[in-house]
Amino acid sequence: MNHGIQNKVLPILIAVLLLGTGVWNLLTPQQTYSQSERKVLTTRPEISAENILSGKFQKEFEAYAADQFVQRDSYRTMQAVFSRDILLKKDKDGVYLADGHLSKMEYPMRETMLDNCVQRFADIYEQYLQPVGITPYLVMVPDKNYFLAEESGHLSMDYGMLMEYVSENADFMHTIDVSGLLETDDYYRTDTHWRQEKIVDVAEAIADEMGADISADYQTQELDAPFYGVYYGQAALPVAPDTICYLTNEEIAQCTVTNYDTGTGRDAFVYDIDKAKDRDAYELFLEGATPLITIENPQAVTDRELIIFRDSFGSSIAPLFIHGYKKITLVDTRYIQSSLLGNFVSFENADVLFLYSTLLLNNSLALK
Repeated sequence: MNHGIQNKVLPILIAVLLLGTGVWNLLTPQQTYSQSERKVLTTRPEISAENILSGKFQKEFEAYAADQFVQRDSYRTMQAVFSRDILLKKDKDGVYLADGHLSKMEYPMRETMLDNCVQRFADIYEQYLQPVGITPYLVMVPDKNYFLAEESGHLSMDYGMLMEYVSENADFMHTIDVSGLLETDDYYRTDTHWRQEKIVDVAEAIADEMGADISADYQTQELDAPFYGVYYGQAALPVAPDTICYLTNEEIAQCTVTNYDTGTGRDAFVYDIDKAKDRDAYELFLEGATPLITIENPQAVTDRELIIFRDSFGSSIAPLFIHGYKKITLVDTRYIQSSLLGNFVSFENADVLFLYSTLLLNNSLALK
């Protein structure tokens, strides 16, 4: 083939490719949500003289074209693999792959954030617990970087220093160290959270420190849909999705659950299968993020009550305490002012547990 023909064929092939891609984009139905990225996608902007003259249409169309591009996930994966394997980048916006797990760097340790969370804990202690003679328990759950970051060559804060700092400054609490009971595979590979079926020993160790017997037999149920964790879409790497399992038994099935997400109670579930079909399947556990939720056990052989101040890690471990308590109350002060708790929660004669991930402790401004 002579150069003259080559010079004609190449532009034609490029034009056909661009035209074909454009037609493919136009014929492909718009997507409103990306499950892998956990984000709402921009839809086709309205064409009007006002939008065009103001520049709004052009700006929205640029976002629309990027979000609705055909085979978007495939292109994102190709880019991520190229960046990692060819450019040798160790992470993508802090998200990295190590030992088969996706994680996100958490660095450095922020003393101001730790001071803030300790102060929030102290406010609750002084207002509600100290007057009725309760010493609360504190559990700090290490995030996956505790196991992955340093060995894989990523930035890592000193988790021992973090836990010691919080424990020493929150000396009004009894700290329970569970880090030695955990390992990387106790967490989902594509997500930040721990796997309920892997933390029965953790729950039993915590309960033992509180003097409660929670030992029970469980049946393991498995969701029939893949779980794409929070890091899956951020990394865009070809990592197989997780599977979510949950532990249940007759005692758990008979519990009455009440969710006070609007200030008034409504019926809820220990395991909400409908929630598992939504954007974040981890919300299967006690409906995910909610300010105040109670679990009442009609089959309890004790009158003990447990109050858990928690972040999202508390959602999946709370059901494992059911056997040892008549009532469990979960409080998330990211969504309710702690000064209002006296209107909803009675603390007298209860065990009180503060259970938070190191991610939340090191980024504690959300606590109220």
